[in-house]
Amino acid sequence: MKIESSHLRNFAIVVIAISALVILMSTCCTVVDTSEVGIRFKKFSLTDQGKLDAAPVTGWVFYNPISTSVYTYPVYVQRVDYSPFTVTTKDAAVFSMDPVLAFRVNRDKAVDIFAKYRKPLEDIEAGYMRTVIYDAYRITANSYTSDELMASRAQFESEVRNMLEHSLIQEGFIVEEFTSQITPPESLSQAIEAKNQAIQEALKAENLVKQAEANAKIAIAKAEGEAKALRIQADGEAYYNRTVAASLNELLVRQDAIEKWDGKLPQYVGGNNIPMINLGK
Repeated sequence: MKIESSHLRNFAIVVIAISALVILMSTCCTVVDTSEVGIRFKKFSLTDQGKLDAAPVTGWVFYNPISTSVYTYPVYVQRVDYSPFTVTTKDAAVFSMDPVLAFRVNRDKAVDIFAKYRKPLEDIEAGYMRTVIYDAYRITANSYTSDELMASRAQFESEVRNMLEHSLIQEGFIVEEFTSQITPPESLSQAIEAKNQAIQEALKAENLVKQAEANAKIAIAKAEGEAKALRIQADGEAYYNRTVAASLNELLVRQDAIEKWDGKLPQYVGGNNIPMINLGK
């Protein structure tokens, strides 16, 4: 009986030791994946400069859960589709902006990000980042009139992105992509639509005028061709008539002479020879 009690006691000690080890491993050890950056920091300690005592870690990380903790940030690209908000141009037109931001955490600045914000990345996206985006839109829009903004949307978005990147890079965030849908006020949309319609109507009218001019030129060319053909035909007929008339005149002269001749030959006095008159000419 004593032997069995000893075995049971040893078995219980082993079970307790294993349980304690499992608990210790689960609370004092963590794994930081390669897609993350880990920050191991002391809970109740600051450096001489007043900063959080923290260091980046990766892989298997062991720590004392009582005084130390490990926080992680993903370093792969995050994509955030923000809800639309409005900004005002310098001529008081209200535009709606619908931004989409793709960014990633700079691994080398992860400790600074955590030391400054002490919040999950989702909270930083909804707080600090949204404020930076709004300020970039607001400040840039104030330098444009509504017409200038509509005519130079690509330039406007480029200026917004430059301002946004400048702010976020300093904080440890790298902008991979930034796009936005710009919606003008309804009154401006209607004015733009009316202007486009007027332009289309003007182009249509211009095309009709050009078509009419082309048709007129075709008609003129056709009429000139027909007139030229008639002139050539008339000239031909006139030439024919003149030629015929010239021929007829000589015959008419001869016919008139024949009609007026009384049939008597001319009398010649003064010799035996009688001159001959050629009537065939």
